[in-house]
Amino acid sequence: FDPLLIESKTPATVVLMLSSPENEVLAKACDALYKFASKDDENKVTLLHLGAVEHLCKLLSHEDPLVRRNAIMVLGIMASNHDVKTLLRELDVTNSLISQLAPEEDVVIHEFATLCLAHMAVECTTKVKIFEQGGLEPLIRLLGSPDPDVKKNSLECIYLLVQDFQNRAAVRELNVIPPLLGLLESEYPVIQLLALQTLKIISKDRETRILLGENKGLDCLLNILENNELSDLHIETLAVLGNCLEDVHTLQQIQLTGGIEKLLSFLEVSTVPDIQKNAAKAITKAAYDSEIRKILHWKEVEKLLLSLLDTNSDEVKVAASQAISAMCENMDSKCVLGLQGIPQLVQLLSSDNEEVKEAVVTALTNLTTANPRNASVVAKAEGIEPLMNTLHSQRDGAVSNATAVLTNLSLQEPFRVSIQSRGIMSALVGPLRSANSQVQSKAAFAVAAFGCDADARTELRNVGGLEPLVELLHSNYEEVRRNACWAVMVCGSDEPTAVELCRLGALDILEEINLSTKRKNKFSEAALEKLLDNNLSQKYSRMGYLSSSNIITNGFYDCGQVKHGGKFLSLEELSKQELTDRRAIIFINA
Repeated sequence: FDPLLIESKTPATVVLMLSSPENEVLAKACDALYKFASKDDENKVTLLHLGAVEHLCKLLSHEDPLVRRNAIMVLGIMASNHDVKTLLRELDVTNSLISQLAPEEDVVIHEFATLCLAHMAVECTTKVKIFEQGGLEPLIRLLGSPDPDVKKNSLECIYLLVQDFQNRAAVRELNVIPPLLGLLESEYPVIQLLALQTLKIISKDRETRILLGENKGLDCLLNILENNELSDLHIETLAVLGNCLEDVHTLQQIQLTGGIEKLLSFLEVSTVPDIQKNAAKAITKAAYDSEIRKILHWKEVEKLLLSLLDTNSDEVKVAASQAISAMCENMDSKCVLGLQGIPQLVQLLSSDNEEVKEAVVTALTNLTTANPRNASVVAKAEGIEPLMNTLHSQRDGAVSNATAVLTNLSLQEPFRVSIQSRGIMSALVGPLRSANSQVQSKAAFAVAAFGCDADARTELRNVGGLEPLVELLHSNYEEVRRNACWAVMVCGSDEPTAVELCRLGALDILEEINLSTKRKNKFSEAALEKLLDNNLSQKYSRMGYLSSSNIITNGFYDCGQVKHGGKFLSLEELSKQELTDRRAIIFINA
């Protein structure tokens, strides 16, 4: 057939040419479609509707390298479109793409095959297919490609894949750490940043952190921090370092190389919120080790952390408050932070940001626990009112910690009286009804702390706080149950409260608890005894005897012994009953 020259400006005609048996026609058609698809997303959709994707996928296995190369270029550029990605998944094209990553293939094929995989790896099912079809090994190998685009696309794909736990373990086994650390020295910032973001994810695993240390990864990270020209990488570098600081062994390595000092000096000069946040997070993790806490204290880290509380960034305030909480494990730091930091923290309790409020009140809990002086500083800084307001927070962590701080303050009588005058028992009814076991536990503990005062017990009784307290006796959480028993024991110290607790069924629940070797505790036994000793009519009815210390007074009555499981009736209930031939009820009315 004599050569036929066709000039076409219609994409539909060019898509038809993808069915040609001639290699030259196929190569030219793909080249034309690549230029067309590169212009805008609308053109990609046009080609999708014309059925180009199906034809192009078939050409991935074509014997002619030029046809295969041009076809994969079109797919790589089209895969950025959501609908194209969906179709590629349905056509199950991942295996064909992975096969294009073989070492002998052209660098352009590598570039666009990895680009296509990177676009598709956003979706979970594709991640699974890439893993199952052995895509990780060639992707890691291509991190050493001489072509920067191949490196970037391969790295982006790996970054997306390691979001899944199984892929993190797999890339570790395939020795991904050395090539990733090598990419930190790339001349292209986008590659350096992607390498750091990938390291940030995989360094969440302890085994990877060990490999990072063995491959001198910590030195690489610290060198980046020391280089001001790489300031755009400092945020992610600090995030990776923060993960590494979770291991004592890595901590000691960093300390030996002067890394802690570098970290602190870096924090001292930086004013970038994300850098400050990540540096504070790194300090939090470092402070879990007692020796590092001492070093941080010698380096006066407290001043740095308190200065971060004055920033405009809520995220920085949260991170600084968390670091303060961690440093409280060191007694010297606790004293310094208490005197200098509590007034600042108290001011932040009025923040509109609930996360800030929670982090701040957690720091105050750690500062005031077993430290009466710091508790006094909170009171003097007028912290009681904002703490009371925090009991109504939407975050369980803020409520439980605010309750804990108020309980710490209650150990000093003047503060307990002040807190009580603000209606603490009314404020605790909400936390007692919480579904969160930590909030329940702290609230019950607070009731025990404040319930030693008769007025507080009366308030709790009047606002309906005894009912949720009794409900907590049923809790399956040992700490909640123990603190509820303790609170019942304290509240059962006067007759009106003891009678009300008995009416709500506290006696039956306590008896049931005490029959169980697993559920009973010292407080459950003491609470039962206290309730009966302050409700002698019921004690005599249940037990059939009173002890020598039980003195009956006006209002005592004997209605006979109640059978186990039977209801003990009040005087009012008994007075409404019809006369019977049963034994008379004896009532002492002086």
